Amino acid sequence: MRILGLDLGDRRIGVAVSDESGLIAQALEVIERKGPEEDLARIAGLARRLGVGRIVVGLPKNMDGTLGPAGEKAVAFAADLQAAVGVPVDTWDERLSTVEVNRMLVGADLSRARRRKVVDKLAAAVILQGYLASRRR
Repeated sequence: MRILGLDLGDRRIGVAVSDESGLIAQALEVIERKGPEEDLARIAGLARRLGVGRIVVGLPKNMDGTLGPAGEKAVAFAADLQAAVGVPVDTWDERLSTVEVNRMLVGADLSRARRRKVVDKLAAAVILQGYLASRRR
């Protein structure tokens, strides 16, 4: 079963997908946000096209583990997404995923413009890979 991973941002949504066996996450694309209905429809279309059986939404928690405004938005988005897509939607702690990806990209000597194009989908892959690893434990 394929699993879709999402890194939600105010302007973009990073998307990653797992392989059929649920072992490896691969960065897929970046969706430019247009509005709640359009964003949900775009993700629902991707989920159908890829045949995913589950979706994982990155949950931005504060460093002390509490939810702030961004975390509450992610929880609400996950609930709306589950209603729109009809497959289970989980949230996964995404603390520092974007920081980790940015460090990796800076270390690879990518320009700021190049990093901006890929950071969201790579963060989605990091989130999804963490989720997949937790399922194997």
